[in-house]
Amino acid sequence: MSRSFVVTGGGRGIGRAVVERLLGADDTVVALELDRAALEWTEDRPEVLAVVGDAGDEAVAEQAADLAQSAGTLFGWVNNAAVFRDASLDSAPTREILDLIALNFDPVLVGCATAIRRFLDADSGGAIVNVSSHQAQRPVPGSLPYSTAKAAVEGLTRALAVEYGPRGIRVNAVALGSIRTERYDTWLAKQRASDAEDIEKQMALLHPVGRIGSPEEAADAVAYLLSDDASFINGAVVPVDGGRSVLARDPEEPRSAS
Repeated sequence: MSRSFVVTGGGRGIGRAVVERLLGADDTVVALELDRAALEWTEDRPEVLAVVGDAGDEAVAEQAADLAQSAGTLFGWVNNAAVFRDASLDSAPTREILDLIALNFDPVLVGCATAIRRFLDADSGGAIVNVSSHQAQRPVPGSLPYSTAKAAVEGLTRALAVEYGPRGIRVNAVALGSIRTERYDTWLAKQRASDAEDIEKQMALLHPVGRIGSPEEAADAVAYLLSDDASFINGAVVPVDGGRSVLARDPEEPRSAS
């Protein structure tokens, strides 16, 4: 039986890695992405169906679900789309901060609602993975909107797991550490060489494994939580952070890189 998945923010970075990881012999993945250019790589990949739009828009989410179900049994949904934009209460209007929180939380709520309704209508069960961050539990200065939204995502994950677990729907989350995405590399390339070297050393110190993660490592964790191998995992927030949350080192604290 062919299966299908939906991955929001599936055009690049972690989202694209998840899309690539979920593709099987007969499986189809719908990549939902706001940036049309980020989906150009899907044009010669018939097993990847592209939807351009806002993951927080219910009509767009429904379109993605329709497309997925036209290709096979909807098996899993990954809420990965996110916006990284810092703001602080003393310098930004309250309305702006609320809107930034919504930019990161609304797509997850809409994605969960769409997936759960489709799973229930099909009486098929299913799995959802929400992508969270270590910052949900350990924010850094300036990250208020992002950290608040991710904390809400983790609360939503647990609430849905309790409510829909008895109906065959599992909901889990991955709390990612720093991941070497295109965005990270672009930002690092803008730094002076000496600063970039220092940043890399500091990032290694923040993660007990001695480095930041790769999109593929994040995708492996997501794929596992969606799979039948994780059939008894529900309501979990799984750290995929190289031990960063265990170490709990403050990234703003001056320290030696030695």
